[in-house]
Order: sequence, then structure tokens, then C-alpha cells
Amino acid sequence: MSVRLKIALICSCLWTALSCAADNYELHPSATDVINELVEEEGFDRQSLEAVFANAERKDSILEAISRPAEKTKPWFQYRAIFLNNRREDQGAEFFKQHRVALERAEREFGVPAQLIVAVIGVETSYGRNVGSYRVIDALSTLAFDYPSRSPFFTSELKHYLILTRDQGLEPTEMMGSYAGAMGYGQFMPSSYRAYAIDFDNDDIIDIWQNPIDAIGSVANYFKQHGWRAGESVVARADAGAKVADDVFVRSRKDLKPVHTVAEFAAEGVVARAALNPDALAIALKFEQETGFEYWLGLHNFYVITRYNHSAMYAMSVYQLSQAIAQRIGR
Repeated sequence: MSVRLKIALICSCLWTALSCAADNYELHPSATDVINELVEEEGFDRQSLEAVFANAERKDSILEAISRPAEKTKPWFQYRAIFLNNRREDQGAEFFKQHRVALERAEREFGVPAQLIVAVIGVETSYGRNVGSYRVIDALSTLAFDYPSRSPFFTSELKHYLILTRDQGLEPTEMMGSYAGAMGYGQFMPSSYRAYAIDFDNDDIIDIWQNPIDAIGSVANYFKQHGWRAGESVVARADAGAKVADDVFVRSRKDLKPVHTVAEFAAEGVVARAALNPDALAIALKFEQETGFEYWLGLHNFYVITRYNHSAMYAMSVYQLSQAIAQRIGR
């Protein structure tokens, strides 16, 4: 065994012992790296950051939650029932009526249907009723430092979060969010907050935690910036022949970007029930019902919804909830 490997193993064992005793990140070497980078590149005060990480706690419940997302553990008909039900549809109609002026302005300015904005907020947080029960600093630190498979992503988000809270005068150890560190009505990750959140009520403060108006404008801006095409369809029901190969359909998040045309899918046996431009790019979707399957073609705007959450079931739930809300309010 090389000297370098021996040193690494000793350091790893030492950190394990310290973390078990303290359950915080005060002495974690990766936290030190983050501190050094933020001090040198972003002008942070070192002692302030050290105090934040001394307060940040490792949470096993966060690691457990991220290992079992609903998209991987539930079939479509069970997943859909979480978001498509009378209560969530009623609350969506109520939210729409309460914030109609802001929603319709967002639709005019960004081209994103108001009911879709409402549906995103409804799926994410039940219209602000459940914005998360974890401290964001705990969630991001735990996933940055103790979830190796996605450590680079969450380390980046942790740095974005610390910059965000500094720039907006927020206390980094007090802000609440999801187990993954998503925040506010629309559950923006810190990098998305910094890139897409906007001051939609013109009070010179960007607040998606407690201000639904800013949240509405921010969700609309997110979709616009990710290529939403105003007035275009999202999905179309389809029929599929018995001999269509499974690999024609979306099977993972890697398959969500449209690269084949409607005509190509028709040649494979997946045929839209509605008239579509045969040259339009699409993806073929296959959703499990209690008995059998239902089939859809997802178009460009469906792909845009998956940029918010990289899941076909998520995007379809948002779309169908938006349609149910629109029907309830007579749109």
C-alpha cells in the first residue's frame, strides 16, 4: 500500500470518527474546500462560513429520502393519484382565483399558460402549503459531503445557496426547503433561484419562499428561458400496436429529449390520435394503468416541463393537473 493511500485511509477513518461524534460538518475536509473556494473567489468571511458549517447537520433521513424517489417506486396510476385528485384540483382553482391578476400577467409576458404555472406550484408544494421541513443547509451539506454519486452537483448547489443567502441578506442556517435543498413555492434549487427567480411584484426583493407573486413570475420565467413555445401543444394521445418494441418508449431521463419525428414513431407503430405535424420532434410515452397501458406522444413543450423535473411522470402529472384546473375555472 502506497504512503498516499495510507494517509487517505487514515484521514477517512478520522473523519468518520469525528462525524459520528459531532454530526456536523465543522471539520469535514470537503467543507473546508468549499470555505476556501468561497473565501478566495467570492470574498466571503472565513469565520462566518466556519460558523455555518459548525451548525450544519448530517441527516440520515435525507439520504434515505433521496434513495427512493416516487418515480422509481410507484407505477403511473399510483403516482398520478398523488397529484390528480379533488383536493388538489379544488385548491388549484382557489389559488388561480386568488392570484388571477398575477397569473394572467405572467401568461401575457412569458407565453406560459396560467394554469400550467398553478399546476407546477400545486405539484411541488400544494400551492405553498408544504415548502419543505428540512433546513436547506442540512440538506445540501448532507448531499454534498455524504452522497458520493451526486456530490459534485450538490456541492455546486451548496455554493450557490451560500452566495444567494449572502447577497439577499438571509440567514443560511434558518431557510427551509425539501430534502434535496429545493426552496419556496416552486421548489427552485439555489442555482435556479439565482438564474431564474424574479421580482414580479416590483418591491425590489426576490422572494419565492413567502411571496406567491414572485413565485408565479419565477416559474413562468423558468419555462420561458427553457424554450417554452406559446400556443403549441404539449402532448397527444396515441395508439400503439402490439409489436412495438419497448425501446421505442422513454425508459429513463436520458430519453426525454425529442430526437425522432412524429412520422418516424408512426412508422414504428405509435400513432397519434390527433393530427400532428409529421415533421415535429416527439418522444413516445407508455404509462402503466391498473389494467394495461396508455400511450402518448410528448412534444417540445412536454420536454420543457421535464427541464423542471427530469421525469416523464412528473411532466404528465403537471400537464394533466393544469388541464383539470383550467376546466374547473372555465378556461
